[in-house]
Amino acid sequence: MNAFSNSMSGPLALFANRLNTLAGAERQAAAGALARTGLPDRKFEAWKYTALRALGKQDYAAPPAQVDAGTARALLDGVLQPHPAMATLPRVVFVNGRHAPALSILPDGVDLSFFAHDPRFGLQAAPDRDPLVALNTALAEDGLLLRVPAGVDAGHVLLVSLGVAGVAPLSFHPRHAVVVEKDARLRLVCVQAGQGAYLHNPVMDIRVEDGATLEHVTVQAEAAQAISLGTLYAHVGHQGVYDSFVLGLGGQLVRHEVHARLAATRAVVHVNGAQRLGGQQVGDITSVITHAASDCTSRQTVRNVLDGHARGVFQGKVLVERIAQKTDGYQMNQALLLSPDAEIDAKPELEIYADDVRCSHGATVGALDDDQLFYLRSRGIPEQEARQILIDAFLDEAIALVADATAQTFCRAVLAARFAGKGELS
Repeated sequence: MNAFSNSMSGPLALFANRLNTLAGAERQAAAGALARTGLPDRKFEAWKYTALRALGKQDYAAPPAQVDAGTARALLDGVLQPHPAMATLPRVVFVNGRHAPALSILPDGVDLSFFAHDPRFGLQAAPDRDPLVALNTALAEDGLLLRVPAGVDAGHVLLVSLGVAGVAPLSFHPRHAVVVEKDARLRLVCVQAGQGAYLHNPVMDIRVEDGATLEHVTVQAEAAQAISLGTLYAHVGHQGVYDSFVLGLGGQLVRHEVHARLAATRAVVHVNGAQRLGGQQVGDITSVITHAASDCTSRQTVRNVLDGHARGVFQGKVLVERIAQKTDGYQMNQALLLSPDAEIDAKPELEIYADDVRCSHGATVGALDDDQLFYLRSRGIPEQEARQILIDAFLDEAIALVADATAQTFCRAVLAARFAGKGELS
């Protein structure tokens, strides 16, 4: 692997020490692909709005073998505290990308295995096409394979990822896979949080088989110095439903990238989300939704509230293949800018090769409505409280798209707890 060291430059050089000592053909092939392409920069069309300068110049170390149990437990308790009922649900906890059995409450009625013990489960993505997936392929140490048997309603499962970093930045690259078999159902809530400076580069492969339903909510509350670059692939079968939502709150740089494929007739995909960012934060929600069969439906609504010098990015592409007649696709991105220095970059896109379709997309950007603010203040509501009421109402319309009541309540509770008494971020 030393042959790769001379060709690694820029951000990729931050991982050279680990990439040069890999064993195994798949990992070495992924490192070779990375050496050829490098990590994405703004020359990549899909990354033109999001630079990886935040990675800095320090090497990213592998996570330590042992993490202080008290620190990890305190982080977990803090994550679940806004909605205590979440603490009673089955959960699989990862700390620095490795399964933490002592913090987990394994669910019944599903099949579980772990990448550390069985690294054979693959992904729908090709590492030579997706650089961050290649980095994950090269450096993944653990991850969850969760399978819901046919016809089973598995209820709720939490997948919690905690980052615990010390003085030196570290990186972890979990590889997860979720399979919901024919006519089965799962409500999956992913929670991301941590402390210190780290890179969290998860990849998740999802398969929703015929007639199955997966309700998937991600609450992203990473540490202030964290970088999170998640990639997700979803394959949805006949009459399958993949209903997803991401709530973006934490991290200095976060990207949530979704590739969803409606592979058979009457499949349904929802890729919704909300971001509430301030300071110097950058939040990027990118999606590619491919209609590869007829009579399928996709929906995407993303709302952003941006304060201080925060920047939001929305890139949403709906691709309708020639075979996908009677497609129904809708996409909307809306942004509320609370500061003259906040920025939103929006790129909604339709690529349609079928004739009989109904597709639309749009984007809106604005500030708080002065008339609404005046109305509230005329009723005796202080200005700061009035502004918060309008912000909450704007975001709540997005959170209301979460179908599962428990997950919806959790999203609202986390959002309220994060901003309680703090006002707007600057």
